[in-house]
Amino acid sequence: MALPVPSSLSEALAGAMSAPRVRRCTFRRLVALEVEGEQVYDVSCLYPDRRRPVPLGQLGTAAEICNACAAAHIFRPDED
Repeated sequence: MALPVPSSLSEALAGAMSAPRVRRCTFRRLVALEVEGEQVYDVSCLYPDRRRPVPLGQLGTAAEICNACAAAHIFRPDED
């Protein structure tokens, strides 16, 4: 017989297994790719001049870089 998992524990487990969260930015470009039958996102940063994209890698790698960004004015206001 399966016992119910307490809600706080299930929420903690769901958060640990969810995809990395990247703050919404006006200079980020996401390109959806299909690799080995799985959809992944390639992330580029267009800050500061939007002319040359700086490749940040896939979403997991880019999350660390984007969340450490010091240019606070480029993030959308609803992210604070």
